[in-house]
Amino acid sequence: MKNSFLFITCVILLSFTSKAQIITDIDEITPFHEKLAAIKKDGKWAFINPKGEIVIDYRDDLVTTTIGKQSYPLFKGGKCIIKQMVEEVHYYGYIDIKGKITIKPEYINAINFDQGHAIVLKLEKEKLGENKILGKNVVSYTYNEVVIDTLGNEKAYLVGPIHIDFKKTTIKTPPAIQSHILSSNLAVMKTKDKGLQIHRLKKSN
Repeated sequence: MKNSFLFITCVILLSFTSKAQIITDIDEITPFHEKLAAIKKDGKWAFINPKGEIVIDYRDDLVTTTIGKQSYPLFKGGKCIIKQMVEEVHYYGYIDIKGKITIKPEYINAINFDQGHAIVLKLEKEKLGENKILGKNVVSYTYNEVVIDTLGNEKAYLVGPIHIDFKKTTIKTPPAIQSHILSSNLAVMKTKDKGLQIHRLKKSN
């Protein structure tokens, strides 16, 4: 009987301990955005909910956003930017609040979603010919600033095509995105003469 009482007591204590368990050895904790806060440990980021539960485990592909003096990953419009390295070049995409990749990393730069849209840099490759001496194809690379929705559908081409010298040594820092989302239906882009132009976005089906 005594042993049974001790066993039940231990189970109850363990239950309370597990519920009050805290996350330790964290290097950085950020404010909540869309009910998720980022925590950093050993160079990797994870996300917790308001209960302090880790809902997206530690990973090293999350892209940080600078807010004030801090830089950290965050969710906007239910998406967080990620990046993946392919042949020493970073490609950007998005995950949802469950950590699932919903927009594949295929862009050479991307910004956070705003009012249901984001702006990305879409890379285009064009074969110009063949260098018979070297036995290699001669290709040209350009990119466009493109507006996408939360499903990855393209809604507008804003700027481009812009030529880029697509080499591993020159693409470590991606080209900057010049345009921004103004509303759920409008985007603002810069013109060649450094003026501004408002662009209407396609309506989602």
